[in-house]
Amino acid sequence: MRILLFGANGQLAHDLRAALVSDEIIGLTHGDVDICDAPAIRTAVQTHQPDCLINTAAFHRVDDCEDQVEKSFAVNAVGVHNLVQAANQAVAVVVHFSTDYVFDGAKRKPYVETDAPNPQSVYALSKLAGELIVQRYARKYFLIRTCGLYGHAGSSGKGGNFIETMLRLAREGKPIRVVDDQVLTPTSTKDLADKLAPLIHTDKYGLYHMTNTGECSWYEFAQEILRLSGLTPDLQPTTTEAFGAKAHRPRYSVLDNGTLRAAGFPDLRPWQEALADYLAHRSSS
Repeated sequence: MRILLFGANGQLAHDLRAALVSDEIIGLTHGDVDICDAPAIRTAVQTHQPDCLINTAAFHRVDDCEDQVEKSFAVNAVGVHNLVQAANQAVAVVVHFSTDYVFDGAKRKPYVETDAPNPQSVYALSKLAGELIVQRYARKYFLIRTCGLYGHAGSSGKGGNFIETMLRLAREGKPIRVVDDQVLTPTSTKDLADKLAPLIHTDKYGLYHMTNTGECSWYEFAQEILRLSGLTPDLQPTTTEAFGAKAHRPRYSVLDNGTLRAAGFPDLRPWQEALADYLAHRSSS
């Protein structure tokens, strides 16, 4: 399969390249092609004639989205529409990623694919708009909602990932305050990529939740990171209100991978195992 990979310098794209090693991957960074530039997207697709377009490009600085509404929708919705239109003309499959933040967090058990979204931030609204564009206009698509991503390539737009931030703060001897009233499932980009690779070679199109299994608060995630790393900094829990982030975050955004299991794929491993693996490979690299 010939795959055109947008957002090719991100942490998820890095692991997708490794998982799709048997395919022909053509990676395009933001510097190569801006997904907001519809003519440039059309040219890239006409030039490379891909069988599949994978979009990992997004404006995902959640708090910045509150002040940059036009950019949020330009990238996360209009840019997605540009990709879908080009993919349809090439009769190519679209693979697009969305977020647990499309849910409001009022539910206290894992969200399934048929639960109604209720976004509470500009970021979440823009990502839901992208979802709806894919579902309405893409002829063939895999729409993947995921949660709490981290990977070895880091997240260039955010300056690292949560794990690396916790380790850096601990080694600097700084007090660390992490919210304990937002529950999620931290998800390894390697695990996500490894699970996605065989799925997109099928015709089982549709909406999927794909995360590691289990759940924890961000504070509990930080505790496990530091425990496994043998670090004992001044780590204390705090509340969402006390932390004072600009954008709303759901208090509970665990996703159930029901559609993935129904398609015949086993669940991803528990988040604790994925984290231990990340830290082990990090220290050996």
